[in-house]
Amino acid sequence: MACRLTWDVTHSSYAADFASAYLSGPVRLALRIALVLVLAALLRAAAQRLIRRLTARAAISRERPDRSHPLFGDRRSQRATALASVLGNAASVAIFSVAALIILGDMGLNLAPILASAGVLGIALGFGAQSLVQDYLAGIFILLEDQYGVGDVVDVSTISGTVEAVSLRITRVRDVNGVAWHIRNGTIQQAGNETHGWARAVVDFPVPYGTSVATARTALERASAAMYSEPRWSSAMLEQPEVWGVETVSADSLLIRVVAKTRPLARSEVARELRERLKDALDAVSLDAAGAALAVPAQAQPQAQAQPQAQDQPQAQAQPQAQPSAPAPVQPEAGPAAPLAGSAP
Repeated sequence: MACRLTWDVTHSSYAADFASAYLSGPVRLALRIALVLVLAALLRAAAQRLIRRLTARAAISRERPDRSHPLFGDRRSQRATALASVLGNAASVAIFSVAALIILGDMGLNLAPILASAGVLGIALGFGAQSLVQDYLAGIFILLEDQYGVGDVVDVSTISGTVEAVSLRITRVRDVNGVAWHIRNGTIQQAGNETHGWARAVVDFPVPYGTSVATARTALERASAAMYSEPRWSSAMLEQPEVWGVETVSADSLLIRVVAKTRPLARSEVARELRERLKDALDAVSLDAAGAALAVPAQAQPQAQAQPQAQDQPQAQAQPQAQPSAPAPVQPEAGPAAPLAGSAP
């Protein structure tokens, strides 16, 4: 087309040969390169849109009942963003790498040495950056499998705390003292999630050794049922609290275990409130027992006083009967001897 257009305009064979040799070839190559780039851009846009939709759906975990909590929204948003970023970058690299190879082939370059060099470079980078590759792969699987997320209370690498951020390379956890720990994902061998799906508030409450187990169990069950009947706490608990019974026995007290199945982020709050109510219930039982113990001696005291009086009266009556007895002979006191008869006074 360029040669024909030049001949029609100039009617010169030299101009037509020049256009055919030096103009139509570069223009054709430029058009092919532009077409490849446009197709690559369109494929990348379609892949990004598809990835965003898929990650937005996959980020919503069906196992988490506490979706109304604000931290769950942060976790879902961060997880969707991270997954979309990883998969989007991978798709972009793959699409534009293929486009680059097509362009280099159209330009007349031999692709065999380039591919061999790329393979050697990839192997070198793989050996030199093993820890970095391990961190990124571990981060990808943590996000894909939803092992933990923002707002979860986890035990990771001997560190316990709340997850604040999860990226492809590191996980940031803040412990109870406020210290922020940055943990490489590749070093995490095992992770315990305390707030995934549902949680259980376990309260081991001490009861004095002399208290009746049946009485204490009844008081704890009533206090737990009263707490569950309130709308504020029934929304935080999935089931009514249960009294499992005596856990351990010592010389001073008994440990009775009470458990409550709660929503993931309400475990600590429910446990604290449950301890307070159990304490009040056992205090009421102790006061009732102390009042009954004081009332029994007060009723028995008049009988106890009447019995000694009844026992003392016969003895008091018997003593006067035993007192009268024969008078003892009176011994004369020693003094001057009486004068004999016929003697002078």
